[in-house]
Amino acid sequence: MKVPILWLAFAGWIHATTLTVVPVYEPLSLRATDVDDLLDESEEALQATVMARPMALSGAFPETMVEAVATPHRFPTNDPEYVIEEVNLLVICRVSLSAWVKEDGLHVIMDLSKLSIPDEVDLTARQLVRLGLLAVRRTLEEYQRPQAEELRVFLSIDGTTLETESLKELGTEYVLKGA
Repeated sequence: MKVPILWLAFAGWIHATTLTVVPVYEPLSLRATDVDDLLDESEEALQATVMARPMALSGAFPETMVEAVATPHRFPTNDPEYVIEEVNLLVICRVSLSAWVKEDGLHVIMDLSKLSIPDEVDLTARQLVRLGLLAVRRTLEEYQRPQAEELRVFLSIDGTTLETESLKELGTEYVLKGA
């Protein structure tokens, strides 16, 4: 049985995906290294930083980039003594991100419902959330740089408990300008 060439072309189009290499910023743990980074507003040296790594992503942009901020990450190393399996603080502390675009802009939710900061992570929940918010913002700034139109971002903190309720105040709105 012969399959029409037009049908084969259509089938190929359906499965085609655009894969883009983009910088994604992540809040990273520097534990088991000899490095501190000054990120806290009180200028306290933290064993954490926000850095970009290249990722090959497909899907809806900028939503996919935001959600990628909370993906697993292991530092490549040449030191056999460095055996840290996970360095992304959002993954370590079980914080998730979701994002979607509406008519009024990009809506991002940082979900703390499963938040659990292990003893080896020397951060408060507030410091962790701030690092996560910074990573999202820097990722979106990279995305927005070549865009013609501005992007309005609405970022909310959900899944808080009685102990973490005050973290909701870290939710924010901002507008990122394009090119």
